[in-house]
Amino acid sequence: MLSINRRQFACLGLWGLAGGAWSLPRFLLAAEAADGFDPDRPLLVTGRKLRVQPVFMHTTFQRREATSWRSWSAISTPEAAAEERQRIERELATLSKECDFPLEILPLQTVTTADEATKVHAVDYDVVLVYPATGSRNVLLACFAPPPSKDTLIFARHQSGPLYYWYEALSTSFLKKGDPEDYAECGADNHGPVTVNDVVIDDYAEVRWRLRALYAIKNFVGHRIVALGGAQGKYDATAPQVAKEKYRFEIVDASYDDLAKRLENLRADAGFTALAEKWTDRYVAIPGTSLETGRPFVVGSFALYRIFKDWMREHGATSITINQCMGTIIRTSQTTACLALSWLNDEGYLAFCESDFVIIPPGVLLHYVTGRPVFLHNSTFPHGGLVTCAHCTAPRRLDGKRYEPAKIVTHYESDFGAAPKVEMPIGRQVTFLDPEYATGRWLGFTGVIRANPFHEICRTQQDVAIDGDWKKLIREARDSHWMMAYDNHLAPARYAARKLGIRWVDVSEPA
Repeated sequence: MLSINRRQFACLGLWGLAGGAWSLPRFLLAAEAADGFDPDRPLLVTGRKLRVQPVFMHTTFQRREATSWRSWSAISTPEAAAEERQRIERELATLSKECDFPLEILPLQTVTTADEATKVHAVDYDVVLVYPATGSRNVLLACFAPPPSKDTLIFARHQSGPLYYWYEALSTSFLKKGDPEDYAECGADNHGPVTVNDVVIDDYAEVRWRLRALYAIKNFVGHRIVALGGAQGKYDATAPQVAKEKYRFEIVDASYDDLAKRLENLRADAGFTALAEKWTDRYVAIPGTSLETGRPFVVGSFALYRIFKDWMREHGATSITINQCMGTIIRTSQTTACLALSWLNDEGYLAFCESDFVIIPPGVLLHYVTGRPVFLHNSTFPHGGLVTCAHCTAPRRLDGKRYEPAKIVTHYESDFGAAPKVEMPIGRQVTFLDPEYATGRWLGFTGVIRANPFHEICRTQQDVAIDGDWKKLIREARDSHWMMAYDNHLAPARYAARKLGIRWVDVSEPA
């Protein structure tokens, strides 16, 4: 059995193994929380592993005189099939090592008949990866994962090994075209039919990003999140209910009364106060960090950090969001939540301000697509191909490894507390998701960071040049939030979104 890669084994050494790797984020939270704040710790991986069932499909041909007796492909004998099976197993071992997300590749199954293919589906898996060398259409269709919620990928060879018959024979006579109407019935419990978008020829990089997208779907559907002060939707009050019904999100309310009691207990705990002072020293010692607000605001932010982690651990969640973050939490904590949210994102959790369930679902999906922190921000009206992105809660570890330089200043609107002004690299490509309220229609596009200005707006701010038809964004402007991640992740984000029944609109790339 092929299982998680070396990076995950390193993480397991830190956070422990719980009844089958990566299946219980609650355990990881409990173990990790005890370690406290440590910016040198590798990024925490909270997602449940994706289980992949590979299937090698072939048939054996017998030579007959004066008639056609074989199809395309050099895999026509038991010996050739045995060699191909070994080749696939080697490639799967390499694939497992190269995937940087929790993955379990089950033992390769070989099928030659439809009955054998049907028996494969008795195994508990998330996606079947079919290698159709030779064989009939009926056998191939029997290899496909039964609908509605399991997925199928097809890998056929042209130049990566002995050519497969199905490199020639795959067609839209039985595969859907991947048009928008083919995903019309998709959703949390129905990922749709097998389409041409589920086919890969030769290129395992294409397999990897599709598996990453399916891993994201698995951890998106039914995602549990703690909401301090309850849930809301910016300019769309239906957003929390849509998240619950369409995506099966579990939103756990936490109260400000509970926060006040927990803060009171921590303030009376001299041991924790000393620990918060120590953590503050460690944070401001990160290279590129400049403290330009009152130190007590930073120390006080660690009380919020501890309480937020406690809530997530208690509720078996890996995400938290805050309502009334412009006022109630400031008065209650005598600081702002900006740094606490930034720290949690930098550790590998998901932590958002404003409790906006218009943007939180795209944020959750993008996080699992990228395996990195994501940045919830306000956007401005596009002009000349540029847009400014700004918020006060930005992560600093957006590539999952290094901390970007940051000034620790006050939160903009209140001119109080502590918030990071993160400097992102000029020339860095970023991916954006922009939802149309809670309608289930999302825009996806990329851009390039051109500047880190310091306007009188939220503290972390970037001027970004939009790739593609930036004027389309003018027609879409609706004064809501966007979600950002480093690098180009449009292909897996689009692939995952469509399988979830989300109507996807490309700005930077063709459909």
